[in-house]
Amino acid sequence: MLPFTTLIIAMGVYMRTSEFEHEQAAFHLIAMAGCKAAEAIVPGPFLVGQPGYHARNDPDGDGVACGTIRAAPVPAAVPQQGGASQQRSVGNAKFVRP
Repeated sequence: MLPFTTLIIAMGVYMRTSEFEHEQAAFHLIAMAGCKAAEAIVPGPFLVGQPGYHARNDPDGDGVACGTIRAAPVPAAVPQQGGASQQRSVGNAKFVRP
């Protein structure tokens, strides 16, 4: 019974101190469980600063959790000339093109 009581107290404190309204704060807590739990209530994607956004639900770090937002097409990059190898990075991984 003690863990349940502690959970209820913690939720009450969070609801009172959160920057979101009560319904949004409850949804934000549910979204901590993951994208499937959040999207069962409200379809995503969730942007930074909105209820439902958690950094752990944003694996590519683009500021959009639980989905992607289509951006305008990016023009092709001009190939670099010279002896240096081209590098490309995705997240923390770096890829070197020979």
